[in-house]
Amino acid sequence: MALDAQIKEIDQLIEERFLRHRCAEVIISMPGMGVRLGAEFLAATGGDMRSFGSADRLASLSGVAPVPRDSGRVSGNLHRPKQYHRGLQRVFYTLALISIRASPDSRQYYDRKRAEGKHHTQAVLALARRRVNVLWVLLRENRCYEPSPPQARAA
Repeated sequence: MALDAQIKEIDQLIEERFLRHRCAEVIISMPGMGVRLGAEFLAATGGDMRSFGSADRLASLSGVAPVPRDSGRVSGNLHRPKQYHRGLQRVFYTLALISIRASPDSRQYYDRKRAEGKHHTQAVLALARRRVNVLWVLLRENRCYEPSPPQARAA
């Protein structure tokens, strides 16, 4: 019971510290991103997106962007990277899994990838890559997530 009390106390400290960060509101505005995932993201990235340069570099570091394995005449052979930040991959993979249930746009994207013949893991990784891009733009522009506006239907 004492250990449970210590864990709760530490969780509370993490939450308080995370919510004081200047980007906390932007990070937790994304569907599926809570305080714990947001804190893990900040801990893994240091909170400074300028050090990555682009969303592609962040995606590459987090292991959700495929890397080429071309050789000789063979090109277009992509695979998962061998070296990447496991913590960041966990953040974006978990974010993608949760956003499938929390966001209709994410669910639609996931279903589209499944309809293209992708396996579950491939579709989730594709969604995770997309979440990297969205989070990158939100942090760059310092604005909160807004679901896409409803599209006008043609009569």
